[in-house]
Amino acid sequence: MRLPIVVGQSRERHDSRRKYLLKYGTFSLPVGFQLASALSSAKKGSFVMFVRRILSIVVVVLLISPVVASDWPRFRGPDGTGVSQDSGAIPTTWSDTENLQWKTKLPGPGLSSPIVVGDRVYVTSWTGYEAGPGSSDNQADLKRALVCIDRNSGDILWTESVDAVLPEDDFRGMFAENGYASHTPACDGEHIYCFFGKSGVVAFDLKGNQKWQTSVGTGLDPRRWGSASSPILYDNLVIVTAAAESKSLVALDKATGKEVWREEAPTLTGTWSTPVLVPLEGDRTDLVISVPGEVWGLNPSTGKLRWYCVQPGGESSAATASVVVSEGPEPIAIVLGGRDNGSMAVRVGGKGDVTDSHTMWKGNERASIGTPILRDNRLYWISRGIANCISAETHEEIYKERLGGGGGGRGVRGGDYSSPIVADGKMIFIRRGGDAYVLKLGDEFEVLAVNRFESDTGEYSATPAVSDGQLFIRSTDTLYCVSS
Repeated sequence: MRLPIVVGQSRERHDSRRKYLLKYGTFSLPVGFQLASALSSAKKGSFVMFVRRILSIVVVVLLISPVVASDWPRFRGPDGTGVSQDSGAIPTTWSDTENLQWKTKLPGPGLSSPIVVGDRVYVTSWTGYEAGPGSSDNQADLKRALVCIDRNSGDILWTESVDAVLPEDDFRGMFAENGYASHTPACDGEHIYCFFGKSGVVAFDLKGNQKWQTSVGTGLDPRRWGSASSPILYDNLVIVTAAAESKSLVALDKATGKEVWREEAPTLTGTWSTPVLVPLEGDRTDLVISVPGEVWGLNPSTGKLRWYCVQPGGESSAATASVVVSEGPEPIAIVLGGRDNGSMAVRVGGKGDVTDSHTMWKGNERASIGTPILRDNRLYWISRGIANCISAETHEEIYKERLGGGGGGRGVRGGDYSSPIVADGKMIFIRRGGDAYVLKLGDEFEVLAVNRFESDTGEYSATPAVSDGQLFIRSTDTLYCVSS
């Protein structure tokens, strides 16, 4: 069933938004192309297409570095959906005394999310300057740290620090709600790639040896909110949204750190979202990102803009939530509104302005900070203590209910920063104040449990990670492993 297309809405656009050339570059093999899609095509009678897709899957498997299916190697999991495919059971309830395998004090605070690769957990922190009681008030003491933790015992195996490029934002006002370690690292099974803002992108091997460090800009966010977009990996590239640092999207060679491409646009300065990779038919992959007021689709090999779509309300000051994308031969990208615009669903692909031709529906839903979950044709998100669910296909509201219980933290007028995830058939969302909600998936709103670690008075802004029946939760400066 095709969705209705919304057309005929007037809008204004700034030429400075799109300094990108609207042209196609060389297509690359899609990463993670779905076997089910290939089988579906075979059923349609196209044996040649079936064989081509099977071959593309084989090639991709051979090209991908040794990250296994149960790993959680980047922000919101292997494909950025926030949905775990693991069969391991995750406890519904936990506390300081129930289903807590271990907890580990981190070297310093941070908002970045943990990632899991093999038997190791990696997370970033900052130390030295404004890192908690007894820390320095001198920016010269600021360092970023990558921490490696044994997933079975919680022991810290190693910590590697990187000196800060100065001057940095002062730790005050809204910046203090963000801090210096908000970008979640990414791993390809051989190296961990960290984005440390104006201190650059740094690659480490799995033993903690630094391989390279590359600057992607030394600018500061004009609003003093800092930056938070996480790096993603594509083929031989590390792709970084250097929003505050240089108003750019930048791709670096994974092996050397050398810059492969850079595309600049003024609107990127208000972008805190993380891009996603969307495989399409014909061996094409699009890099899809939400920017203030628009959704862009780019060629990940070259950075060139392929298509864009204008959100309801047009101009906006910020884009925080990442897009989520449906599976299937004609994937749909859904983005929720930011601070001052609306939501929309758009068919991925095309060329140039696809607002009229590819828009499936428009609305006024806003996400605040976190990225929603798309599961079984339902879109779930939580904003300012309200749990929302709509049909991803028709845009019809399924439910809208207040969570109740404890609230968020002090950031963004008490808003929450983390994004929900799905594991073991349940949605898990952690409010900034520490209340962890376990929600039933489906048409009926049901809270299965509300959990918290009473001993921890820190804030919870990181999105959890899950792997092989273990749930990893990060507060300001403590990492927890929850397991049955």
